[in-house]
Amino acid sequence: MEELKELKKKAFGKLFRNKSSAAKDGKPEKDPLRRASDGDVVGTHNRRTDGPAEPSPRRRRPRRSDPGITKGKGREDPHGAPYDQGPLTEWPPSGMSSSEELNLGPAMQLISRGVPAFKGHKKTIPHTLDDHYALFATAAGNRGDETDAANQHDSMTQLMTLRLAEAGPATYPWETLEQPSYSFCFGKRPGTITLNHWVSQASVFPPPIKLLDSGVAPRVIDLEGIFARLKELDRGLEDDDEDLMYRNLYKRLLKDPDKYMNPHKTLDKQITDLIMVLSRPGWLDFTEPKNQVITRFIFDTIPANKPTYHKFFHQLLLSLELEHRIQSRHHMIEAKERLLAQIPPRIQWDLALARRWRDNIRVDDYGSEPDQVQLRYKLKRRQVKMLKRFAQMMKWPNLNETLESLKRRDADSTLDLVSSHAMAFFSGLVLPGPTFPFLIMNALIDIDPDKATDDLTLLTHAHPNCGFQYRNSYTYWTATSIVGKVLAPTCRSLGGWVGPARPTADLGRNQIARIRSRRPSTHRVTAKDVQSMPERSDPLGPPAQVFPVKEYALVSPDRDDDAYLADLVRIELLSLRPCGGGGGGGGGGTTPSSSTPSSPAPPGLGVGFSSPSPSPSSRPATAGTPRYYDAWVQFAIDGVSWPLRLAFDVAFISAWPCSDGPHPLFFDYAYTPVKADQLVKVRDWNGSGGHSHGHGRGQNGHGGGQQQQGQNGTTGVSSPSTLSGGDEERVLVVEAFGVPDNEVLARAWCAHWGLSAVVADLGRTCMACAIREAYAATVTVVILVDDEQDGRDD
Repeated sequence: MEELKELKKKAFGKLFRNKSSAAKDGKPEKDPLRRASDGDVVGTHNRRTDGPAEPSPRRRRPRRSDPGITKGKGREDPHGAPYDQGPLTEWPPSGMSSSEELNLGPAMQLISRGVPAFKGHKKTIPHTLDDHYALFATAAGNRGDETDAANQHDSMTQLMTLRLAEAGPATYPWETLEQPSYSFCFGKRPGTITLNHWVSQASVFPPPIKLLDSGVAPRVIDLEGIFARLKELDRGLEDDDEDLMYRNLYKRLLKDPDKYMNPHKTLDKQITDLIMVLSRPGWLDFTEPKNQVITRFIFDTIPANKPTYHKFFHQLLLSLELEHRIQSRHHMIEAKERLLAQIPPRIQWDLALARRWRDNIRVDDYGSEPDQVQLRYKLKRRQVKMLKRFAQMMKWPNLNETLESLKRRDADSTLDLVSSHAMAFFSGLVLPGPTFPFLIMNALIDIDPDKATDDLTLLTHAHPNCGFQYRNSYTYWTATSIVGKVLAPTCRSLGGWVGPARPTADLGRNQIARIRSRRPSTHRVTAKDVQSMPERSDPLGPPAQVFPVKEYALVSPDRDDDAYLADLVRIELLSLRPCGGGGGGGGGGTTPSSSTPSSPAPPGLGVGFSSPSPSPSSRPATAGTPRYYDAWVQFAIDGVSWPLRLAFDVAFISAWPCSDGPHPLFFDYAYTPVKADQLVKVRDWNGSGGHSHGHGRGQNGHGGGQQQQGQNGTTGVSSPSTLSGGDEERVLVVEAFGVPDNEVLARAWCAHWGLSAVVADLGRTCMACAIREAYAATVTVVILVDDEQDGRDD
């Protein structure tokens, strides 16, 4: 209520400046969110001259081998020519000695050219205390438009995000209504997320703001009057005729308390009145996840549902009037952004509904009863093509009959009559956020004429970590579930789903499974980690006046073709064990596990656990409340079976692309390489799993030898201070080249031990940049693949 009083006190008069007044002043207002310091990453030389931010106590910055070299005079190019001779093939470059020192300019040309520079952002949340904040990450410097995010058109995720201030895709992640932003969520590689989404998950959002009754009531209006005004608004707002706009609002929808003394004819006063009306209790609250499949309120046109139907469209009409006034062409974009930031979240979601309606729906006909309303869906043709493509790429088991049913219903114009989920999908009346994956999958299931799909009707966004098996042919998993994240290298990732994945004998022919997993308790990114990101991942290392050549090395993986042509790793089976209690676990689907994962070992060795073998009696074969399961993936490695439990809900971060690589790596970014088929011998990496760790030495066969190579070898860079292996931030670099099963093994190992990882394709990101991003993200595992060489460009 305090926020509403403040908004009314200001009357938005100072928030809006029309274009003519801005031109008169010659000083257009600047949006504080678009300051240069808040944009993409500034150059490395700027970071070095400014005072660095205080780093997190548990995250160190890179260190120099000799503190005395921070001052001095380095080598200058005698001819003044830039170092732009193409990708480096050796270090030091030809004609340069390892004992030389470089000044800042030559160092940036040789070392920082084309590398992504990471920057974290911490932003306050309006109407809350300082304890609540939003975290973001951006990157720049890689000389191209390519990012770590998947293309929204190709991944079918356009409707999962919305920028309120104006149409079009968001430029920065803080511009979208939904947070974390789904414009910057899914990574380039299947089953991965972006660095920004990883960072945003550490944001501290406030509890929902409860709005008190403003005391301002709308006029009573019947259903026919609501749709008459909705049809008028299809043509736009009458903001060029002040008197007509006033009459349409206050004669039909609102009551003007100052009608005789000071009529509310200006946009700012009308916006205030609409916000006050929408703040009354009794309206639908679309911030609640249970209300975000909005078509369920209007799918039924029976008389019993008429009150809810009427309330929904009355709220929609008021929200649409507000949306049109905020988006008036008389307002500058900066004013819109400031106003939208001050509007309470509940009303922001009303505006999201209004935007979707305005963009995608038109009123063709209406009457006094719900069943007389006829709507036209502008997106229907696109959505039909999208669903057809989704089914084909997912290799839907009943594909031919499903596509025939889709074609027939499209010709009969009955697609919106199948279900509320199908209505939402085909109409485009979809709120931003996590509901869309369930809308597209449920629409496909509902269009499928096979009666077996009746067993799959309980898929819901209230339980996002789930999947299902259909016709014993394939399984399909949400991209947020740990099973989907791990199996993604062998599947496609579309519309928030991963599939088609291998079937499992532990589910019925047609059955839903909810997956239980734990949230990792270690190596979580913090606000201080985000703010110190530029210093902790600087390609040049800590600030200095000169940069010794000997402190850098050109790193690359060991590409022993014979080892990778053998392809010793194969996935044997996907196993699901029912948890105790049917349907147990929390609503979110990520629940505490009953035990800590043991060290992986082949069956029969008596170490850790044996291969899972659930009995047939434990497998429910009939529909009902979906049960929770613990997931396992069993691998055959050189003829021996190794089961790994997917115990932790870890994340896999798609690496930012770099250009002009490979790049040198500063020696203090410590790492240890290991091949995929030797990964199962690495245990408790950096303290994971709750046991004492081996500090990168362990049993992987690389620890001490790689560290002793130091900066003279080509397969590792090590700091003298970490020769003992005591660096808990040391990165484990998994070389998962070859068949996709190697990458699945690496991901399953991470899920077993609770370690998130950066996944880098060497065709887009060099090894040095991937390791630096791991330091930026505070993760200790990097998974390297090479799609081009391994023939995995599909």
